[in-house]
Amino acid sequence: MLNWGVQMRPAELAAIRAGDVDVAFRRWDRPRVKVGTQMRTAVGLVEITSVDRVPVRSLTAADARRAGAASLVALREGLDRVHPERPVYRIGLRYAGVDPRHALRESVPDDAEIDAIVVWLDRLDRASSTGPWTRQTLLLIDELPATRAPDLAQRMGRDTPSFKQDVRKLKERGLTESLDIGYRLSPRGAAVLDHEGHPRPSRDRPMPEPGIPLPHIGAAATRALTALGVVRLEQVAGLSEREVLALHGVGAYALQRLRAALDEAGLSFRDDPGASS
Repeated sequence: MLNWGVQMRPAELAAIRAGDVDVAFRRWDRPRVKVGTQMRTAVGLVEITSVDRVPVRSLTAADARRAGAASLVALREGLDRVHPERPVYRIGLRYAGVDPRHALRESVPDDAEIDAIVVWLDRLDRASSTGPWTRQTLLLIDELPATRAPDLAQRMGRDTPSFKQDVRKLKERGLTESLDIGYRLSPRGAAVLDHEGHPRPSRDRPMPEPGIPLPHIGAAATRALTALGVVRLEQVAGLSEREVLALHGVGAYALQRLRAALDEAGLSFRDDPGASS
């Protein structure tokens, strides 16, 4: 994720991916990113294309539009809220493609790859001051997908920050996937557990309904849809925009992300006859 002291909001990230936002402004004591750096975000890779110190008085309405701000006044007010004594930097941004971990976690490793992953997991376990944790964590995520990280950490007797830090290590190797709520085991992670012969409760579960998973739309919107049994994009296409927007927790951002995902998949919301009346 972007780590600039102020996180990019989901709507800003979506706008960067769409090409509607290509700059950001931050007050820093010194530059905190380098040109050419590609940063992982919820929408994929975002590349830093430029980093320039600029006087506040030089900012224009065009700068505000490129940053996704409502107006030049809003942009300046936002910059003055945090460390107004620091200089302003303009950071050029561009969407650089999907996160390579997406393809990695879907790929089933061969025996040589599994052996290398096992060696890496063993090394993490040996280096841990709290004892082995890698298989226990993978098995817990497999048992309880889409469960809040604090709840998972509590079951393991761990604090949430260190637990999440360790899960990120597994995610880097494509063994897990982050959801809007919690995590799930990837096919790659499942292959490793199966190779080692670990008993997995999910083996006895029904296979998930085939189709396209929901995009990242936020925890509240995800809960609202899953409460209806809607867990795949094809099921969303059976609902109208009005029906989805009426759900508690679904706002404009979630609707925009769903609409974009449907378009990309060649699907659309169900027509709502009452909308035109």
